[in-house]
Amino acid sequence: MSIVKKALATMGIGAATVDTVLDKTSYQAGERINGVVYIKGGKVEQFVDAIYLSLHTSFIKVSDDRKYTNTATIVQERLNEPFTIKEGEKIELPFTIVIPHDAPLTISNTRVWVTTGMDIKNAVDPTDLDYIEVQPNSLTNAILTSIESLGFRLREVECEAASNAYGQRYPFLQEFEFVPTSGEFRGKLDELELTFLNQNETNAEILFQVDRSARGLRGLLSEALEMDESFIRMTITEHDRLVLGEKIGTLIRRFI
Repeated sequence: MSIVKKALATMGIGAATVDTVLDKTSYQAGERINGVVYIKGGKVEQFVDAIYLSLHTSFIKVSDDRKYTNTATIVQERLNEPFTIKEGEKIELPFTIVIPHDAPLTISNTRVWVTTGMDIKNAVDPTDLDYIEVQPNSLTNAILTSIESLGFRLREVECEAASNAYGQRYPFLQEFEFVPTSGEFRGKLDELELTFLNQNETNAEILFQVDRSARGLRGLLSEALEMDESFIRMTITEHDRLVLGEKIGTLIRRFI
């Protein structure tokens, strides 16, 4: 083995490369991603410790009145045991990875991507990145649609840093901000914020934040003291699907 080639490979020059091809680019939360990782040996033989696939997103964290963008890992899986790839060798590694039901949805500015990494001892680790679209599963879609049927419009969606006080798995929560544009809640609410705390195929634990409109002196005082907001935690199941609009509407009316 050429000493020069080996030295260059440690710097990533002439080293092994990795390229991931996904079966498609748009998925539903809870769906499986199928694909193939294509590995090509470089100009020298190299020892590969691991190949791993990760699902990532970004979220906003506020510190000292400044906003920062952080990256979070949603799920990560190791695809292989250690092996040696020879000079110029080509390897195909099929894989399947499941998108969790509580993965953030790619709405508004939210982005989700798949990263493929290859750990090579004493060398620059090659990586590959692929953006994907994550759509809501059936129950989540029904919940969002039911809120819109009550006269709300989705105004903004953002992933924000959060403590683990609500028992979520990730260092962030995805917040959906709705505003009433028609119907009985227009003029009574400033906005309705929804956060999914825990989700699976048949259940969704939700945190609602009801922000009432200021009406009269008392209302203005409450707004100034931030007493015009109510937080409601509830669980919705598949059995609620036919009465979702009624159930959510009844809940909101208790706080206006």
